[in-house]
Amino acid sequence: MRPSAIHGLKACIAGTRISVADIYVWHELLGMSPDQIAESYPGLTVSHMHTAIAYFHDHTQDIREQVQRGRETAIGVEAITPPLLPGKLAALNANGNPVSP
Repeated sequence: MRPSAIHGLKACIAGTRISVADIYVWHELLGMSPDQIAESYPGLTVSHMHTAIAYFHDHTQDIREQVQRGRETAIGVEAITPPLLPGKLAALNANGNPVSP
């Protein structure tokens, strides 16, 4: 099985920028069903999900490495540029404006 499209060296669903790695995360790691994923993203079908999942099973190691590299990149970016929201929420709470996280 071949990917429908390639974007930035990632196998993607044709006509979208949704990668097989995205489908892997949503389905395998977050436990979403193919129906739930298709309902959440207009333009995607359950057939797209099954094709992406089959591609994942044929390229498991590559997709898992791709996801791990993405995690490492996100951690590196966060270390360089910490998120601002926690500080803003703390400032609001300190000024008597309670905000739920």
